[in-house]
Amino acid sequence: MNTQASHFSHRRRAFSLLEVMIAIAIFFLSVFAILSLVSQSLSNARRLQRPQVDASPVLATYAATNILIEGTYSGNLSDLLGDAYHNYFWTAQVTEVATNKLFSVECAVQERGNREIISDLSTVLYRPESPAGSLDGGNFIHK
Repeated sequence: MNTQASHFSHRRRAFSLLEVMIAIAIFFLSVFAILSLVSQSLSNARRLQRPQVDASPVLATYAATNILIEGTYSGNLSDLLGDAYHNYFWTAQVTEVATNKLFSVECAVQERGNREIISDLSTVLYRPESPAGSLDGGNFIHK
């Protein structure tokens, strides 16, 4: 019986064709899975490199001022945030809401050549040092 067991151990030295095909299939499945994860990571990284466009820096500049004058204002977002935002522009509408120098500021950001608003924010600011607006008898509408 020992001779028969040693006969089988010497006989089987190589893998069968089926075992080799299964090993190759597992190898290629794992390689394709890794490649798809890497390509997803790269596409996410490219998406993260695009600038996040938001109207909050524009609104912050109006919140930081002591005097507001009614009107519509606009500018290039790159002037506030740098060259990465050169394709975006902003508009701000300042209107007096009440006669006690309460102003509404509405800001919007759009991509140049596109009418769709990417981001918009609005707030109400109290600025007692501001000149008389349309509700206070002034006509300081800046266009």
